[in-house]
Order: sequence, then C-alpha cells, then structure tokens
Amino acid sequence: MKTVSLQNLIPEYIKQFEAYIPSKPDDVLKDLFGCRHLFRLNNNENPLGPTAAAQAVIREFPPPRASVYPSGDAFHLRCRLAEKLGLHPDQILVGNGANEVITFVIKAFCQEGDNIITADKTFAVYEWVAEFSGFQARLVPLKDFMFDDEAMLGQIDEKTKIIFICNPNNPTGTYWNEERLRHFLDTVNGRQIVVVDEAYFEFVEEDDFPDGIRLIKEYPNLVVFRTFSKMYALAGLRIGYLAGDLEVVDIIRRTCVVYSVNVLAQEAALASVDDQEHITKTRKLVSEGRRLITRELDNLGLPVVSGQGNYMMIKLPMSDTLAYRRLMSYGVMVRTMTGFRFPNYIRLTISIRQAMEAFVEALSKILN
Repeated sequence: MKTVSLQNLIPEYIKQFEAYIPSKPDDVLKDLFGCRHLFRLNNNENPLGPTAAAQAVIREFPPPRASVYPSGDAFHLRCRLAEKLGLHPDQILVGNGANEVITFVIKAFCQEGDNIITADKTFAVYEWVAEFSGFQARLVPLKDFMFDDEAMLGQIDEKTKIIFICNPNNPTGTYWNEERLRHFLDTVNGRQIVVVDEAYFEFVEEDDFPDGIRLIKEYPNLVVFRTFSKMYALAGLRIGYLAGDLEVVDIIRRTCVVYSVNVLAQEAALASVDDQEHITKTRKLVSEGRRLITRELDNLGLPVVSGQGNYMMIKLPMSDTLAYRRLMSYGVMVRTMTGFRFPNYIRLTISIRQAMEAFVEALSKILN
C-alpha cells in the first residue's frame, strides 16, 4: 500500500495553524467531572431559550420537510429583515452562523499578500479565518479594554483589505460610540472594508451606541454583522447575517455558499424578528444578573470587566484553566480567557438567578 506525503500537500500557513478544539457534550462532561447538573455559562447563550413564536415553529416542523432543500438564499428572511431595517433584500446575506459570513467577506476581498486588521483580544474567528486562508492578521492591542482606533489606523498599508471591529467587544463589553465610529469611518475614507460585528447589538441600551446598519447609506464600505444566536437564542440552529451596500454585498455574494442555512433555522429566525417582548425580558434578566454578580464579586475582592452584552470578565488569583476544572466539579462551566490572551481571567455568561448563585457559591469554595 502506497503512502501519501501529506507534508508536500499542506500550505505553510496551515502547518502553523492549530485546530480549535470545542468542548465535549454535556453528558460527557458531567461524567468526566462527576457533577449531576451543569450550568453552561461559557458561550453567552440566552437561558430564556428561543422566542415563543420560534419555539412554535420548531415544535410544529413537519418531519417530511427535512427531505426538501431550504431556500438557497433565505429569501423570505432577507425580505423581512430588509423591511425592518430599511434596506433592499439584496443588501443582506444570511449564513450558517456569523462564522460563515466572516469567511464570505474575507474570501471576497483578500488575495495573496493581503492583510486584515483587528484587535488582539476580541472574537478570535476574524484572525483564524484570515490565517487559515493564507492572509496576515494584524492584531492591535486593546487600550483600556477597548479597540484602539488610532493604533488600528496606524497599521493600515496598501495591502490592508478589511478592518474588523467587534462592537460591543467580546469579551470585554466595551464599545465605540457613534461619534468615535463615524470618526474612524471618515478617516478610513472608503479605502478599506470596515466590518462592524454587532453580535450583541440587541443587548445594548446605551443612547450613544451606534446602529451600524443605519450608517451604511453614508459609508458604502461598511459591512455589519448580526446574529440570531445570542439574543434570539438560536445558537443551536446556526444562523447569522450581514448587511451592506448593494455593490459590496453583490461582491461578497460571489463567495457565498448557497443552501448552507437549514430551513428550520430560517423559519425560526423569521418568527423571531419582531419579538420585542423577548428582548425586554432578556435585558431585564441580564441587568439583574449583572448586579448580583458584581455585588458578590466585590465582596470577594475580585476585579471585574463588565460592559455591554450578556457576559463579564473576572480576574482570578489563580490559573483560569485550574479554576475551570474546579468549577466544573461543582457543575459550573465558564470560559477560560488564556485563549483570548487574558491569562487568569474567566468570562461568565450572565444567566438565570439559580445559575448565578451556583457560580458564586462554587467560586467562593474554590477560592477558599
């Protein structure tokens, strides 16, 4: 039997890239750590679950329809989103989660020798997709836990194609207000594509927070990401979208993989679009949970980074990976932050009171 020399087939940038290892399923984790229950506070999921209308869609989905391909371009969902957002349907692309639309944009605009710019401590998929596609990711350090606009502008050269801004930033919760975002866009002056990732847009209640989609008419190089995974709790169905200028989205569409979004995701998202009550309830839950955790962590004397979104970061006097293992023994799962380049920090998803109290109790025990 002949052997294949894989080393001759692998691009150099793939050789240098390590695969992301996701967490094991809950049942496996409970067996592994010997816990009876598991509070998942690691992925910024919405504990209220999908909207009532989306739950009805899921319950009533007729199994025979699973044999039929979905709308290849999420036609009805794009039309409804366009109506709500004041856009043309062709200004919207729907993908299999935000990760896929990130890939669409990078593939559409980058070629050999190009680079993207983002922060060093943000959602890592911008960096990963660029690097495993063979493009350089220029990472600019955060300043006061926030994207440093002036330093990012200083990294731009003739090979820079895309700048990624996570607003509010995951994991720090900091954000650029509208004045700061406009100044940045004015300075870029259309020379690069500027992507503003608004995955946590619906959680923010601050008056000066910018609605990126409303700025597209003024800045045709602006592309905005949003998702149904977080506020609308459809993470398990994997559906997100981007919006932009017609010409820009037409270019991105050329890299789009059609039929990648399943029919149940499309219909559940469509049912979720107008549920303001769900947003109000989730914001109330997050607000109450944030106050509880902030008070308890203050009593424990632990530094906290808490901004917008349904998460917060906590600095521990121990290894974050050690804390993770010890918390797991009490059935509490958090996100370690070493991979985000925040060693000894954990990120906590704000959830129901029972989960928050379980976290505080478990954390107190492992610290003592």
